[in-house]
Amino acid sequence: MRRPVPSADADPVPSHPGGVELLAAREALVAGTAVRRALPRRGRRTVGAWCFADHFGPAPVSPDAPVAIGPHPHTGLQTVTWLLEGEQRHRDSLGSDQVIRPGQLNLMTAGAGIAHSEEDPDGREGRIHGMQLWVAQPEATRWGVPAFEHHRELPRAEVDHGTATVLVGAFDGATSPARRDTDHVGIELALQPGTSVLPLDPTYEHAVIVAGGDATIGAHVVTPGSLAYLVPGADELVVTSSTPTLALLVGGVPFDEDVVMWWNFVARSRDEVTDAYRGWAQGDERFGAVHSGLGRAAVAPPPWLRSA
Repeated sequence: MRRPVPSADADPVPSHPGGVELLAAREALVAGTAVRRALPRRGRRTVGAWCFADHFGPAPVSPDAPVAIGPHPHTGLQTVTWLLEGEQRHRDSLGSDQVIRPGQLNLMTAGAGIAHSEEDPDGREGRIHGMQLWVAQPEATRWGVPAFEHHRELPRAEVDHGTATVLVGAFDGATSPARRDTDHVGIELALQPGTSVLPLDPTYEHAVIVAGGDATIGAHVVTPGSLAYLVPGADELVVTSSTPTLALLVGGVPFDEDVVMWWNFVARSRDEVTDAYRGWAQGDERFGAVHSGLGRAAVAPPPWLRSA
């Protein structure tokens, strides 16, 4: 569950000297955990079909302070959960019950509607660290049936000074088994100090989100709390790290459908969001039921209904 995202963004997209733009993430609070929200940002709503990126932790968890995000709805998107440390339990209205650990991928497709919870699996003492990302579904699939998949192992490619794990899409000869509804890619980069040259698809726009360490890209030093955006056209990315670095490289063909995002819904109009909100508030069977000991999420109406 995430805080509401503004439904419109009138700021123009800034220029990109050298083809790279550095954006600051916004601090937010989700279920008591601080997150760095790299997408969406003013002037940069999407990168390919990627429309949302939260970097959470490292944060302590314990029986007194567990991960506890109760059942909440989604529409029109895929959630991509990637852990760097700790464990998380996913339960959804399809009956899925899956613990995810570092190096594994949970991918949930919302389609016309799904609900899920995100929980601490065993009340342990430890830490949680990872990223939650959303991919906007295209018109061809966004009204489809929901689905969930878990991938225990993912393909890897060796790069200069490190390893690339392919979450979604294809990179340097390695292809993920995860579902894709658009032409996009998601890669974890585990880099040691030095300079790495990474192949890129020049038809894609890309972004680098650093979870730990540093990545120098052109004139910009990217650290946790910022995102480097790369315009389409380049066929390689040169990254220099001075310390061991973990980062996500995401990208895709620019998404050509206008989206309206509010709370956990990715839609095309306010009317669609209103229908989804009312359906959740009224217990519509569209979202199903999640068997969880946590309370069902509630949220105030979207601003256009509050002011009506």
